[in-house]
Amino acid sequence: MALINVAAGEVHCKIVYYGPGFGGKTSNLTHVHSHAPAFATGELVTIATETERTLFFDFLPLDLGTVEGYRVRFHLFTVPGQPLYERTRVTVLNGADGVVFVADSQRSRFKATLQSFQELSRILAAQGKSLTTMPLVFQYNKRDAPDAVPVPILEARLNHVGAPSFTAVATTGVGVFPTLRAISKLIIGKL
Repeated sequence: MALINVAAGEVHCKIVYYGPGFGGKTSNLTHVHSHAPAFATGELVTIATETERTLFFDFLPLDLGTVEGYRVRFHLFTVPGQPLYERTRVTVLNGADGVVFVADSQRSRFKATLQSFQELSRILAAQGKSLTTMPLVFQYNKRDAPDAVPVPILEARLNHVGAPSFTAVATTGVGVFPTLRAISKLIIGKL
């Protein structure tokens, strides 16, 4: 749920990067943080778990304009993908204005990707939200993997709602900013 800071003249929106463990969520955020202008980003905060990290920072995009005279500031979050951190994922998703589902394209991670997406749908439904109304973008990451599942199969199995989708290699930055621009525009359009 977007928050309005009248004093600062800003609307604050929350984007959550969701997906299976080690699928590329952290790589997306670290790439954005390291390549965006320093004055437009806040501090990259890491909450470490035993096996993964949850990252977040705020980001003031330079080219998306204003909404009713307010600048838009995005707060980008990742969720830990390991199964034992479901409660953390539920908490991080609460209040999200948009979701980037980062799918691991590796064939060996296909089942984990499908399970993660089913969990996302279930958690959103429990929070009274729907994949058809929530701003959503798919990112098919790790396209450089030798066993990458073909994009049409990923689309058929995951993208039932016809959301925008992008191919990516987040470790090198390929597809990272187009994904971020797409989810940002969807959120602003909904505002």
